[in-house]
Amino acid sequence: MKRNKAHLLFIITTFIILLSSCGSQKQRVTFSDIAHPKREFRGAWLSTAWQSRYKTMNSSQMKSYFVNILDQMQADGINAVIFQARPYADAFYKSELEPWSAFLTGTQGKAPDNRFDPLAFLVEECHKRNMELHAWLNPYRVSASASDIFAQNHIYRRYPERFLKYDGKVYFDPGIPANRRFICDVVKDIIIRYNVDAIHMDDYFYPYPVAGQAFPDDRSFNTYAQQQGFSQNQRADWRRNNVNMLIQDIKHTISTTKPWVRFGISPFGIYRNKRSTPDGSGSETNGLQNYDDLYADVKLWVKKGWIDYNMPQIYWEIGHKAADYKTLIEWWANNNFEQPLYIGQDIKRTMDATTKPSGDNQLSDKMLLSRSFNTVHGNCFWPAYELLDNYKGIANRLQTNYHKYPALIPAYTHMHKKSPKKIDNLQESYTSTTHTLRWDSKSDKYDPETAQYYVVYRFAKGEKENLDNAQNIVSITREKSINLPYEGGVKEYKYVVTAVDAFHNESKGKSKKIKL
Repeated sequence: MKRNKAHLLFIITTFIILLSSCGSQKQRVTFSDIAHPKREFRGAWLSTAWQSRYKTMNSSQMKSYFVNILDQMQADGINAVIFQARPYADAFYKSELEPWSAFLTGTQGKAPDNRFDPLAFLVEECHKRNMELHAWLNPYRVSASASDIFAQNHIYRRYPERFLKYDGKVYFDPGIPANRRFICDVVKDIIIRYNVDAIHMDDYFYPYPVAGQAFPDDRSFNTYAQQQGFSQNQRADWRRNNVNMLIQDIKHTISTTKPWVRFGISPFGIYRNKRSTPDGSGSETNGLQNYDDLYADVKLWVKKGWIDYNMPQIYWEIGHKAADYKTLIEWWANNNFEQPLYIGQDIKRTMDATTKPSGDNQLSDKMLLSRSFNTVHGNCFWPAYELLDNYKGIANRLQTNYHKYPALIPAYTHMHKKSPKKIDNLQESYTSTTHTLRWDSKSDKYDPETAQYYVVYRFAKGEKENLDNAQNIVSITREKSINLPYEGGVKEYKYVVTAVDAFHNESKGKSKKIKL
């Protein structure tokens, strides 16, 4: 897209400013990193709550719909799908613990036809495209409205005393230990039976406060607070501790079941306003706060390593008076404690907002900002449906610019740092119709330290080998072969193949010269 000189000057100036603000970081950000980073989380949230489209589809139609969605997201450069598998203590997958979701079939507890399991299908289809599937669960929400009818096997019908009603909706009482255990059972059930890459939770912990309505947890507070060391005037601290214990318990459940599965949170975009923090450590913002209003101490979770990635929802515009995007991304970048940090981007607000003096939308400036911090490792777009609708041309912009070349998900070195073994026996083979590059590799889907997928690079004759440049990647695949193009039979290239484990650590390359 054409840019006027004033806007180009703004981009360059912003980049220089950000470089100086990131000077304390270990790595220097370059223009190459800004344009085409080799490693970048590129996610999209695929929600199911309040989506009526699923209720009208049979299993065959839904499979086609999901295939089309994934094909389009793959074309847009998305490498991780955040799928809402449990919106309201229900399931978009077969579960013995919770009923089928009403958002799936129209009636809670009613199974889809032909034993169709959306989560199983999406995991398989995502992995075919070498995209991750993160199972998105909402921990405490139980009903979407006061008129919801619970299925006969719903946990609410067995233990109504473990639930609370607030603002006309039903919630698990976060103060009851049995509820934490149940949520952990749900997590364990999913990761045992499904090959998901991560468990994901968003900003719904204690519910968003409603003016004039107190959250009715007197009974659990009076039962458990004192024995847990909290006095009568420490209810807020007790609530935060309840959420802290849930986060720790979920991480422990995952680590002791499938330690390569990650646990990520996408919290509300403001941790605390500066005016609310005695030491002034909050952000220069004025809005709802994770710590004080939702009782979610996200900063602590990151610092303690209780979560494997943090994805704050910075949905506001650059220049927003109460919650400026630039202010917030800089605050989170400076408070990531060397852990994976991705930025939640609101598509509509980004594409509707304008930047002066160009009058263009804010996509370019937000992408520049997210890539300018060494401590920010990618983005996630909300909602996926607006990406699929190409809202105001966002899909076109990603395809032709920001996601023009593929990217590997940043390595989770805090979980495992050793690279997998190199591939072996790199050979080309011919049939009457195909020219193929093949290789061998030690690979076991139940051993996360072995190769889970492969990256294929190509270099023209005489070109310097550079595996750090995403423009040299021709394929990222879970297969142990790729079909080669035909370019006249006289052009010589060097192909390099690497192996990547479940933590996204990459091996050294094995190379072969080939004429195409």
